[in-house]
Amino acid sequence: MKLFSSLLLVIAMLPARSQKTVRLASPEGSLVFTFGLKDHGASYRISYKGQVIMDNCRLGLRFAEGDFSENLALEKPVFRQAEESYRLIVGKTSQVAERFNEVLLPLKQKTNSGRRVIIAVRVFNDGLAFRYEFPDQGENHRLVLTEENSSFGFDSNTLIRALFLPNYTTSHEGPYHTVALKDMPADTLADLPALFETPGHVYVAITESNLLDYAGMYLSRVNGILRTRLSPLPGQTDIKVKASLPHHSPWRVMMISDRIGALIESNLVTNLAEPCRIQDLSWIKPGKTTFPWWNGNVVPDTINAPGNNFVTNKYYIDFCARNNITYHSVVEYGLHEWYTNDGAGFVPGPHADVTKPVAGLDMKEICDYARSKGVGIRVWVYWTALYKNLDAAFNQFEQWGIEGMMVDFLDRDDQEMVNIQTEILEKAALHHLHIQFHGAYKPTGLSRTYPNEYTREGTMNYEVNKWDKRMYPDHDIYMPFTRMLAGSTDYHLGGFRAVPDSLFVVQYTRPLMLGTRCHMLAMYVVLENYLAMVCDYPAAYENQPGFEFIREVPTVWDRTVVPAAKVDEYVVIARKSKSDWYIGSINNHQPRKVLFSLSFLDEGDYQAEIYSDAGDVNLHPNNLVREERTFTKRDSIQLNLAGGGGAVIKLHRK
Repeated sequence: MKLFSSLLLVIAMLPARSQKTVRLASPEGSLVFTFGLKDHGASYRISYKGQVIMDNCRLGLRFAEGDFSENLALEKPVFRQAEESYRLIVGKTSQVAERFNEVLLPLKQKTNSGRRVIIAVRVFNDGLAFRYEFPDQGENHRLVLTEENSSFGFDSNTLIRALFLPNYTTSHEGPYHTVALKDMPADTLADLPALFETPGHVYVAITESNLLDYAGMYLSRVNGILRTRLSPLPGQTDIKVKASLPHHSPWRVMMISDRIGALIESNLVTNLAEPCRIQDLSWIKPGKTTFPWWNGNVVPDTINAPGNNFVTNKYYIDFCARNNITYHSVVEYGLHEWYTNDGAGFVPGPHADVTKPVAGLDMKEICDYARSKGVGIRVWVYWTALYKNLDAAFNQFEQWGIEGMMVDFLDRDDQEMVNIQTEILEKAALHHLHIQFHGAYKPTGLSRTYPNEYTREGTMNYEVNKWDKRMYPDHDIYMPFTRMLAGSTDYHLGGFRAVPDSLFVVQYTRPLMLGTRCHMLAMYVVLENYLAMVCDYPAAYENQPGFEFIREVPTVWDRTVVPAAKVDEYVVIARKSKSDWYIGSINNHQPRKVLFSLSFLDEGDYQAEIYSDAGDVNLHPNNLVREERTFTKRDSIQLNLAGGGGAVIKLHRK
C-alpha cells in the first residue's frame, strides 16, 4: 500500500559508523522527504517525482551554550497522518481541506548537556515544511538562540528569484532579481518568499509560516551553501531568540511543483498557521478602501476649504457610498498627519498623540457621517506613535467609530518587532479593529489566526510613482511568483492616468502610471489582497472606462485557479466569488497571445464581460475594449496582451 510506504521507517546499521534514515512521503507519493543522521549531524534530502531536487541539506542550531549539530542521537520517531479542514475569513480560498503526513524526530545530544530538540516534518501534496520544537529541558527553562543552521542543498545552477537586501533593517521594498544560485552575492540576504527553479524545471518557493515570538528568517549564501539567517534582537548581533520553554520555531516552508501555478494556488502557508484565535468574527468586513495620500488629496474647486477637516473627508466618503467602496482612509493633508505631532515630517515627535486630532478635525463627526452612508472609516498611524499608548489609542478609536488602520514604518522583523505586531493584532481585535501593516515583513499565514490582519505591504509598489520612475510592469510580474506566494500583497492600486514611457514624469500630486489601464484593472484580481486600495481621486474614476470593474471586483475569494502562467512573462489567475468568476492577466513588456482553457468552470453558460487592451495602447495606454460573450467550461479564451498590458474578465453564471 502507498500509505504504508509513505510512513516507512528504515534504520540501517553501517560497519564503521551508525546512520539512521527516516523516509516520509506525501499522501499522493510524489514528494519524498528523507532524513539522515550521521555522527557529524542531521541532514535531509527532498525528491519530487523520483528526481532529487535538494540534497545534503543540514539541520542544526546554535544556542548561547553551544552548537546543537553533532553528537546527536535519534530517539523513536512518531508518525501521523492527518486531514484538516478550516474556513478562511480572508483568503484566496474560503474552505480549505488538506491531507498531510507528519513525523516527529526527537534528537538528543550525546554530551553532558543532554539537550533535546524535536524536528517536526509535514509533507503535503504541494510541498513540505519543518520546524524545530524545544521541549522543557528540566533544570533549564529558558531558550537563548544565536542562530539556526538549516541549509537548502540546491544544485548551484538553480535559479533564484528574490529581493536581495543588505541588512535586517528594511521596509522590504526594492527590485527583484533572477540569478543562478552560484552567482548570488555572498554578502547579501535573500528576502522571503524566494523562488527557486532547478535545472530540471521544478519550482520551489521557500518562506515561513506561523511567525510568532521568534525572529524573521532570511537566506544567505555562505561558502557556496544556502543557509538560514535570523534577524537579531535590537542593540546587538548575536542573540536572535529568547524564550521560555517549551517553544518552537516557525515552519520552514517549501512549496514544490513542476507547474508554477500550483504554487500560487497553494494554501500551504495558512495550513501551517495556528487556528483562528478570534471568537466573534461578525465585525470583520474585508473590502476596498480609498487612500487619498497617494493622489495628493485632490478635491474639486467647489470645496472652499480643503484640508484635515470634515468637508474634505465627506467628499471621499460620498464617493465611496456611490461606488461600493467599503472604507475611506483618513491619512493626512498638506504633509501633516491627521493627529497631533510635533516631529519632523511624519516621524513622531515627543508629544505625538494619535488620540488627539489636529485642530478642525472631529473624528467622531466623520465616523458618524460615514456610518450613515454605509462606509467605514480607517486611519493611518506611524507605529511608534500608536504603540507608546496602544490601549488608550484603541479605546479612543473604538469610541469614535474607527474600524481599522494602516500601521506604518515598522521596518524590522526581529523577535521584539514580531511580538509587537502580534500584540497590535490581538488588542485591535478586542476593539473590532482591522490592521494593514506597511513597511513590514511578508505574511506568515496569520490572516488565519488573526483574520483582522487584512493585508501587508512588504514590497515596492506604486507609491514610488510619486517620487521616482522605477515601477514598470516587469516588476509587477515578479509578484505572483515571489512575494504573493506568502499571502496578501498590498499595493497602492488604482492609478487611472497611464502614459507612454516617454511621457512619464515624476509628480507628487496626481502621479502618473506606466503600463496600460487593463494592466491596472487586472492587478485587482492577480494580487491576493483583502483590502485593495482605490488610490486615485474620485474625478479620475467616475465616468471613466473600466471603473465599473473596480466597483464590482471582490477582495476575498472562494477558490483560486491558475490556468496559464510563465515565470517573468505573464500570468492568468481566475478567482471565484459565490457563483461568479473573475479572471485577471498581466504581462511583462513583450506583447503576446495567451490561450487558456475554461475547464475550471462549473457546468452551464456564463455571460462574460471582457476588458482588453485597445489597439492603440502604445500611444494611449488608458484605452480599452469592452465586449460581451458567452462561454462554457468546454471553451478556451485567447488574450491579446500588449506590452505592459493586461486583461480582465467577469464571468456571471446565467
